[in-house]
Amino acid sequence: MDHYAGPAPQTPTGSVAPALPVDALIVVDVQSAFVTGDGAVPAAARLVDRTTDLIARARRGGALVVHLQNDGPPGAEDEPHTPGWRLHHPVEAGPLEVVVRKPHDDGFRETPLGGLLAEAGVRAVAVCGVMSEMCVQATARTALARGYRVVVPHDAHATQDVPAAPGISAAIPAATVSRVAAYALGSDAEVTVAAADVTFTAPGPTAA
Repeated sequence: MDHYAGPAPQTPTGSVAPALPVDALIVVDVQSAFVTGDGAVPAAARLVDRTTDLIARARRGGALVVHLQNDGPPGAEDEPHTPGWRLHHPVEAGPLEVVVRKPHDDGFRETPLGGLLAEAGVRAVAVCGVMSEMCVQATARTALARGYRVVVPHDAHATQDVPAAPGISAAIPAATVSRVAAYALGSDAEVTVAAADVTFTAPGPTAA
């Protein structure tokens, strides 16, 4: 089934305007290891502020909220059931708020995410969280491929700095990595929208 709601509206300068609401929020890997302590992404507090607000407004709007939780390998900072693996945001579990554990960057791969979105009748998703060039991008890319309208708020995803590599490049700041990762999704993704401008609505009935 094609979920795409049509091309995203454009501003006079060509950037995407935040016009249509989304009916699902996918919160990618906002886990303790990535937003607290020494391993936190730069500006983690700002990221958490944005994701906290998005979750609260998605709940009020009746949208589906999906918390993706990465299962890292043994010894990793997000190894299952370790402190770093725990979700940072409290979950209000119910029909419209679920946790989906994932073994890969792509939140759709070998998980029930695709079925959950289809069953709920979701047509448009906002994707936020960490890491921009890995799990956020991979999940957003598959959502696009499946025909969803995809919003990736520019100030609601983050990653780590890329360290310098002698003979290849200087260090690359995390903010630059995040911006490039979002733009690499192509023109079908809405990547210039601010988190505060994302609006939410309840999913519609699934087509017969």
